[in-house]
Amino acid sequence: MRISVEKSSTLERRLTVEIPEERIASELQERLDKLSKNVRIPGFRPGKAPPKVVRQQFATRVRNEIVGEILQSSFSEAMSQKELRAAGQPVLDPVTTAPGDGLSYTATFEVFPHIELTAPEQLELEQKTCEILEADIDLMAEKLRDQNKEWVAVERPAADGDQLAIDFVGSIDGTVFDGGTGTDFNLQFGSGMMIDGFEEGLRGASAGDEVTLDLQFPPEYRNTALAGKPARFEVTVNKVSEKLLPSLDETFFEKFGVKDGGLPAFRAEVRQNMEKERDRALRQQLTAEVMEKISAANVFEVPSALVINESQRLRQQMANEMLMRGLNPSALGAEFEGAVRERAINRVKLGLLMAEIIKVAALRADPTKIRQKLEGMASSYEDPAAVMKWYYENPQQLQQIEGMCLEDEAVNWIVGRAKVTATAIAFDALMNPVQTGNKAEASS
Repeated sequence: MRISVEKSSTLERRLTVEIPEERIASELQERLDKLSKNVRIPGFRPGKAPPKVVRQQFATRVRNEIVGEILQSSFSEAMSQKELRAAGQPVLDPVTTAPGDGLSYTATFEVFPHIELTAPEQLELEQKTCEILEADIDLMAEKLRDQNKEWVAVERPAADGDQLAIDFVGSIDGTVFDGGTGTDFNLQFGSGMMIDGFEEGLRGASAGDEVTLDLQFPPEYRNTALAGKPARFEVTVNKVSEKLLPSLDETFFEKFGVKDGGLPAFRAEVRQNMEKERDRALRQQLTAEVMEKISAANVFEVPSALVINESQRLRQQMANEMLMRGLNPSALGAEFEGAVRERAINRVKLGLLMAEIIKVAALRADPTKIRQKLEGMASSYEDPAAVMKWYYENPQQLQQIEGMCLEDEAVNWIVGRAKVTATAIAFDALMNPVQTGNKAEASS
C-alpha cells in the first residue's frame, strides 16, 4: 500500500492511498474458492460448478465487497501510519477501482490542531469573594415577601409600585399592528415591560379612565417592522391595585420549611440558601474568567468541520431561546447566523483546550466528586435515589457528569497555578450583574 499526504492548509490534509491489484485479486480468489464449494448454480450440482462459471457469476459482486472493506480498513491503517486524527468525516474523491487497476483514492479532511498550551503560571485571574451581611439577609427577606405578595384593588390614582389591569390597542398610521393589542393585561409600574413612555403615560390614572398615548418604538426595537416608528395606544384602565406584603410571622416562615424557631430560624435558613447561591455564582464567575483567559492566551485555528457541527446544534438551541423571549430568529438573518458561528467557534476552541489541559495534567474524574455532583443535582427531585440510579444505569448520561467534573478539575488546575487576585463583591452585585438591553413591549 502506498500512502502520501499533502498539506493543503493549516489543518486540511489530502491523503492519497493506492492499493495494488494483487491484494484485491488474492482476496477475491480466496473468497471465490470458498464460495464455489457451496454455491448453487442452475445446471450444476452444489459445489460442482467450474471455477470459471463461479467467477463469471459472482466476481463483480465479491470484488465490490472487498473494495468496500479495503477502503475502510486502508483509510484507518493509513491514518495510523501517518499519525493523523481526522476532525470530521473525510471527503473522498472519485475512487478508481476498475479490475486490474487496483484501488486508489484521495481523502480530504481536517486534522485536530496541535496546541502548545500557554503555561497557566502566565495567566492573571480575578477571583471574586463575597461575604453575606445581615443587610443582605434583610433584603432577601423583603424579596421573599414581595414574591408572596397579594394585589388589592384601590380607588385612587395609580402610583409607583402599583399594578394596573388594562386593555389596549396599538396602531401605526391608523392601522392596528400585530401583537399591539391586549385585554386585561397586568402592568406593574417599574417592570419595564413596555416601551418608553407607556408606564409614564398611565401614572396618575384611575380605574375607568381612557388614555391615549402617542409614543415611538426605539430604533433598535426587536421587531424590525416596528423599530423607530411612531405608534398610538388607546388604553382603558380596568383596575388599579396596590401590593400587600405578608407579615414575617409563623405562617410565612412555614412556606419555607421553617416550623420552629421563629424569625432567627427563618433568617438562618435564608442565609444557608444564600450561601449556596453565592458559592454557585462565584464558581460560575471563576470558571468564566478561566475560560476567557485561556482562550485569549492560546491562539490556534479550529477545524471548520467541528464548527459546522456545533453551529447546527447551537442554531436550534439559540432559536428556541429567542422564541421563548418573543424574538423571531429568522428576522435577524445574517446577524443571527453570525452570533451562532461566533459562539460555535468559541465552544469548539474551549472544548479542545479543556481536552488538552486534561491530557497534559493527567486529570481524572474522581468517583466521589461525581457522586457528590449527582447528589446535588438529584436533591431537587422528589425521589433523589431514583435519579441517582438512573444516571448510574445510563453510561452516556453518566459520562456527561464525568465531563462536568473533569472541567471542574481543569479549572482548579489552572487556578492553582495562575496569578490570582481576590476581589470582594457585594452579594446583590454578584447575583444581579448589571445588564444592558432594550426595553421591549411585552405583547409585540
